[in-house]
Amino acid sequence: MAHCKARGELMRSTAYSFCKAFTSGSPPSETLDKYFTSNPKILEHGPKWANLRLPFLGITFHGRRSQGSSTATSRRTCDDYYDRLTSTLSFHPDEDTVPPKEEFMVDAQKGIVTIKLHAKFASVKTGKEWEEYFVYVLSEFDEDGKIGSQELWADPLSAWAAVGEDGDCTR
Repeated sequence: MAHCKARGELMRSTAYSFCKAFTSGSPPSETLDKYFTSNPKILEHGPKWANLRLPFLGITFHGRRSQGSSTATSRRTCDDYYDRLTSTLSFHPDEDTVPPKEEFMVDAQKGIVTIKLHAKFASVKTGKEWEEYFVYVLSEFDEDGKIGSQELWADPLSAWAAVGEDGDCTR
């Protein structure tokens, strides 16, 4: 029981530190290096047909980009996920984006941390903005507390409309 509680606190601490680093603007490569295992995976859930405008959606990205490797669009590393995401959307967190550490839902037995976050996003292409809640599910933590898997659930319809020329998502 004590081991499970200590593991849960390590997972919560890692998850919180990762979220704070991400929202503070730390470069994704540094965030991946510091908080993720050497062979992580990232999946942002959403329909694959949306890849036309949202090239990071509905694809599982595996591993890390090797030094000197190609950055071709066919690559699907976790580094490529963040490259695709940041070339499509800009992220505008505020002081309330990351909830207090105590609000992170931890299942130490299953090795899962779930976090509900809130922020403003904008299309890099059109400048259209929207606010939304989104969820991170972090799992597959190693013995050092590093994250092995990140899944994200967000609002792909707002992103789709903001990125496209034909939709209006202004408030």
